[in-house]
Amino acid sequence: MMVTNRMKTKVAYLGPPSSYTHQAALGTFDGNDTVLEPQSSIDDIFSAVQSSSVTYGVVPFENSTNGSVVYTLDLLIDLEHHFTSIKVCGEAYMDVHHCLLGFIGRPHYVHNDPTSSSDGSRTPTNDVPHPDPARAKPLKDLRHIKRIYSHPQAFGQCEAFLSTYMKGIERQEVSSTSKAAEVVAADESRSTAAISSKLAAEIHGLSLLAEGIEDSEDNTTRFLILYKSDERLPPSGTDYGFNPQLSSLTRYKSLAAFKVNHQSSGALAKALAVFGDHGVNLTSINSRPSREHPWHYVFLIEFEGKREEDGSGRVNAALKALIDPTQGQWKFLGSWVDKMSKASKASTTPN
Repeated sequence: MMVTNRMKTKVAYLGPPSSYTHQAALGTFDGNDTVLEPQSSIDDIFSAVQSSSVTYGVVPFENSTNGSVVYTLDLLIDLEHHFTSIKVCGEAYMDVHHCLLGFIGRPHYVHNDPTSSSDGSRTPTNDVPHPDPARAKPLKDLRHIKRIYSHPQAFGQCEAFLSTYMKGIERQEVSSTSKAAEVVAADESRSTAAISSKLAAEIHGLSLLAEGIEDSEDNTTRFLILYKSDERLPPSGTDYGFNPQLSSLTRYKSLAAFKVNHQSSGALAKALAVFGDHGVNLTSINSRPSREHPWHYVFLIEFEGKREEDGSGRVNAALKALIDPTQGQWKFLGSWVDKMSKASKASTTPN
């Protein structure tokens, strides 16, 4: 049995257990062949992969409601060169449904608070004259709640509910939604709440004060699978990296980062144009401060296709052409199977 455990693949994820990253990892890797190891921060996941203490890492990358996870963007760009070997080799999508977790208030609280019985309408402002109403109502009285814990992304995904029913309540950011539940469960005052998952409520013995409080019904988070590029990936059985068993219909995505000379007219336009010139479709672009000069940026681009190992293909041609407009200041961050593509789903589904 000890030998079997040593042979299992280790996977790092953003903990504690019951986090959405944990759930994404559970849905991605075979539990019989892997050991999932919780980490306290996204930085710790990158460090675990870089040091080879784990084979893979699972990190949140972007949310359909609240956009990119900037911590992950910064670590992928890696301005301080701490994670030079890390590449992306896969992705996972997860529908995210948030709950407000905590303890039920003392009996003298009566569930007739105007805030709790509201129809979910939000106060109009000059910037948002017609705000969308909250999708959910509280299940319990919330007047005893003095502070809310959660991850910054979760706060952003539940703004309608929070501004309708919990306006003025202090918000405290923590490393993950499951950490928020852990903190609230340990709070003897019983006056705090967490935005987290129903699974976290079960694990930590918390009550559901509200359910489905996310702003968007189709709230989805995309996670990236990381590996160390000088480590040999496991053979067939996964679709990470370059798996020859995948169908020719399988679609891929790739990621790269680059800098341009901000004093050179049209430098950014020229860098982006090389992809169109070689028939490569760009699907997203993010910018982050370069930390070299104020208002200078590093650009992170995602595009269709994969980098062929033999140097052939449109992606390789585009990346080669990227050398000139970036003055060689670019790096490739990996190719992986596009999980959103219908062609990929069809080609990877067992008969």
